[in-house]
Amino acid sequence: MENKKELRNWLDAYNLEHPLVIAGPCSAETEQQVLKIAHDLKDSDATVFRAGIWKPRTRPGNFEGVGALGLKWLQKAKEETGLKITTEVANANHVELALKHDVDILWIGARTTVSPFIVQDIADALKGTDKPVLIKNPVNPDLSLWLGAVERFYTAEVKNLGVIHRGFSTYEKTRYRNNPEWQVAVDLQNRFPDLPLILDPSHIAGRRDIIFDLSQTALDLNYDGLMIETHHDPDNAWSDAAQQITPETLIKYTEDLRIRQEVGDATEFKNKINTLRTQIDVIDHQLIEILGKRMKVAEEIGALKKRHNVAVLQNKRWNEILGKMILEGEEKNLSEEFILRMFKAIHQESINHQEEIINH
Repeated sequence: MENKKELRNWLDAYNLEHPLVIAGPCSAETEQQVLKIAHDLKDSDATVFRAGIWKPRTRPGNFEGVGALGLKWLQKAKEETGLKITTEVANANHVELALKHDVDILWIGARTTVSPFIVQDIADALKGTDKPVLIKNPVNPDLSLWLGAVERFYTAEVKNLGVIHRGFSTYEKTRYRNNPEWQVAVDLQNRFPDLPLILDPSHIAGRRDIIFDLSQTALDLNYDGLMIETHHDPDNAWSDAAQQITPETLIKYTEDLRIRQEVGDATEFKNKINTLRTQIDVIDHQLIEILGKRMKVAEEIGALKKRHNVAVLQNKRWNEILGKMILEGEEKNLSEEFILRMFKAIHQESINHQEEIINH
């Protein structure tokens, strides 16, 4: 699969003056609920109405969607509002039913993307379709697996494609439900700049208060759109209540989000440098997170040394680290001077943390 301008054709055909907005509830619950939310979104910037019909849940016993019945509700919402409709499909049967009910866009969920066998079955069922298919990133930060899923659809002559960045699972406790790992999506964007890239801030956030900031970061990184879970009564939603916002909030967000317009060479330069600077901001945030984790480990070492009455400074260990890091730095085109300055500062901060523990 090669990057081609044609990859954007389906999105460009919408003739939007703003990034694509896909909005709607995590799950279709009742016909009344679906129609209420769709009508609330009718005059917003949303072009596509989303709702989960089949919901893969981590554990059995939770609400797993209303099933095929909900497709009729989506069709009715489309007829009454003019919004395009989209839902997740996880097997060939879902595909058949979705196409039968004239679903405009299909998306592949993160749990599905991880299985090449299932992805291939769905790709075969969609062979040659002109319906856009959006592939969410796999649960783990594996760019090859993500691109592999895209390529299976491309090979099945599904040419209208896009990807959805919904974050990645982690066993560590973070401020996100799913870590964004922005660099994975940026790497994909660099390899396929014309493959539409959409952010799902709802699943990254897991809570509604940081959805706006995540959306702004995505637009600063030149994402092509947003998929935001929207519900008229979020707190009483049947699934993922904490991460859904109201249609009114969505409208306010789309008014407040900053979107850069390209109107010449000077603006093109500003857009590009702002995108690169946002990438730097993301990486800097990751550096702080990693350094914080390193200091936590240093503190554990300090507590261990205190229990065993061992000196804080271990010169042999320090010189081993420094020699190894200088070699690794050279491989990344980082000067020895820079590595020395950086790791001496890190080492000193580690010593400070350990001494504070030992002396208290």
